[in-house]
Amino acid sequence: MESMIRDIKLAPSGHDKIEWVKNFMPVMAAVDEEFSKTKPFAGKKMVITLHLEAKTAYMAEIFKHAGAEVAITGSNPLSTQDDIAAALVEDGLHVFAWHGCSEEEYFTFIDKALDIQPDIIIDDGGDLVHMLHTKRRELLPHILGGSEETTTGVHRLRGLAKEEKLEFPMIAANDAYMKYLFDNRYGTGQSTWDGIMRTTNLVIAGKNVVISGYGWCGKGGAMRARGLGANVIITEVDPIKAIEAVFDGFRVMPMDEAAKIGDIFLTLTGDKDVIRKRHFQVMKNGAMMANSGHFDCEINIPELEQCSVSRRTVRNNIEEFRQPDGRKLYLLAEGRLVNLAAGDGHPAEIMDLSFGVQFFSALHLLQHGRELKPDVYLMPEEINTKIAEIKLQSLGVAIDELTAEQRAYLNLD
Repeated sequence: MESMIRDIKLAPSGHDKIEWVKNFMPVMAAVDEEFSKTKPFAGKKMVITLHLEAKTAYMAEIFKHAGAEVAITGSNPLSTQDDIAAALVEDGLHVFAWHGCSEEEYFTFIDKALDIQPDIIIDDGGDLVHMLHTKRRELLPHILGGSEETTTGVHRLRGLAKEEKLEFPMIAANDAYMKYLFDNRYGTGQSTWDGIMRTTNLVIAGKNVVISGYGWCGKGGAMRARGLGANVIITEVDPIKAIEAVFDGFRVMPMDEAAKIGDIFLTLTGDKDVIRKRHFQVMKNGAMMANSGHFDCEINIPELEQCSVSRRTVRNNIEEFRQPDGRKLYLLAEGRLVNLAAGDGHPAEIMDLSFGVQFFSALHLLQHGRELKPDVYLMPEEINTKIAEIKLQSLGVAIDELTAEQRAYLNLD
């Protein structure tokens, strides 16, 4: 298979980035050391669709070291780093991705990657699974199963399973404790604000920050905004999450009200049309909007364009939409994932846990995929525990152990 990338000469920079993150991913280093020797994936083929940056590249290389033939493509047109793609090609992986690809190119890349005829897949958002269930159905008999990285993708999978249209087992990696408790909260929280701050070069302290969605990603975004000194407002549709936000000390109100007072708006819901025309019409001059949900539909960009008299790029990753009354509204990173489109994504120490979940999910499917009926599964709990133990050991943290009497008292044996 011939890879499709921007420029192979960018590889040295990509190798440097991959080497850097290796220093901070001890779980994946332990995985690499063990399974590069036993090579459990020998003879198997994988397609990975994820944000194509250094941490993802390290995981993909570990699968190769463990014996797999790997094809990889990006899960977002703006999150691919071209030097990383080039480095992976030099290291013998099949890569189909470049930064800023069109929608047509994006789906072409997924299609090309699937030509490898995978046994196992890793998806991020559901587009890979969707193509397998539509355009590339001839590949379904080959597939042992796959795993899904994001909340949005898991929603799509559960909908497919509910309609009894899912054709192979999928593990909801996003729903593993060692993924969402850390990746969604601490990873999204830090990387989102990193993307916003490096893009705007503006202070967060003292601003009214509106966080839409108080799931684990929203919790992380709100926590970090408060730590930066912002006045945080939460908008929600779930009464339980809303009262949780109240008890966590945040103001909660409908978006119709928040739109009038917000300085920075951040969407993290996984839904569409969270911010739309009626909200744009009442926003303050200078209001900024960013998204950390998977798809670029949370902020209704067509309606924003329709109600604006001009649209122009005023700074890298910032577009200005001038309103008829002279107000200027700003959209960051085209409404795509701001932490990846305008930053480097989650910290390496966080993705160390998430990709540990992905590796062991794939290993579980390799061993048990033929036994599982088509459905959406949680990762076995003992794998969460194993990943946590490796991480604690790498941090030099020791914890207590239950005595035999304590285990018996809790009926654990």
